[in-house]
Amino acid sequence: MIHIALTTGEPAGIGPEISQKAAQEFLAQHNDVSIHLLADQSLIELKAHDRLIVKHCALGQKVAAGQLNVLNAPYVLQTLDVAIDGCLNGGYQAMVTAPVQKSVISDSGVKFSGHTEYLAEKCKTDLVVMMLCGKPIFESNLLPDQLRVALTTTHIPLQKVSAAITTELIEKTIEIIWQDLKNKFGIKDPSIFVTGLNPHAGESGHMGLEERDVIAPAIERMKQKNYRVSGPYSGDTIFSPDKLKSADVILAMYHDQGLAPFKFATFGEGVNVTLGLPIIRTSVDHGTALGIAGKGQADSSSMLAALNVAYQMVKAKAS
Repeated sequence: MIHIALTTGEPAGIGPEISQKAAQEFLAQHNDVSIHLLADQSLIELKAHDRLIVKHCALGQKVAAGQLNVLNAPYVLQTLDVAIDGCLNGGYQAMVTAPVQKSVISDSGVKFSGHTEYLAEKCKTDLVVMMLCGKPIFESNLLPDQLRVALTTTHIPLQKVSAAITTELIEKTIEIIWQDLKNKFGIKDPSIFVTGLNPHAGESGHMGLEERDVIAPAIERMKQKNYRVSGPYSGDTIFSPDKLKSADVILAMYHDQGLAPFKFATFGEGVNVTLGLPIIRTSVDHGTALGIAGKGQADSSSMLAALNVAYQMVKAKAS
């Protein structure tokens, strides 16, 4: 039996709702897996059974839908810690996370820039890679069945991106992507297409030097190590059909460069995967949606997709 921990996220958001909807649908599709909902029991309406287990984590204060409460920030982190510990000790084979509100956790006094960075710290991993994957919502033979976009940098201000990008970072990022696509996604020899940073990938140094001095040398070194990697490609053309069909993953230099086109193509079906961890972690690709919390309007498609990707990764890793 596969055991998956599902953290229900910010309690005032849509996390508890989409977690329950998706868990119920997912369990109906798979009979070899159990879901462990990590939440305060008061937030769970589903009746527990042998494959739907509720792991109670106590709220700091009672929740009002759509209203953030800094006193519940420790509760959110507790659900993450229980899931991480369970994955590290083998009790869970994967963890799937509902959205959290970064601002309220930060307001509680905990430095928190996102799940990705928090997981890296808790798992004592120096570098992790944020990758989103999903099925395009447009029916077209010009698009691949699965679109994957990984990021060289994640949640940092745009003005700091250039300084953060180094040859060493790009090389290590490519290594992590290649290893996890092979070992956790079953892709034997992944093809990685890398973007530039500047318009037109620097236009031979006339629009920036990062491509010439940092990105291209990293790509060449990885080619010499027999990685299937190419670029740097201009950010405005890398999402063209020919490149998307040839690449197993696009490696973008910064958050919005990669995720704006990805979310346009896959919205509602996207899944966030943290590569480089000793555990399997997936998540939805959207936020807490406080404005519709508690109204029964939330779409659980991304959460269902996240559960399915985690399940497939567990299977691929075991094969």
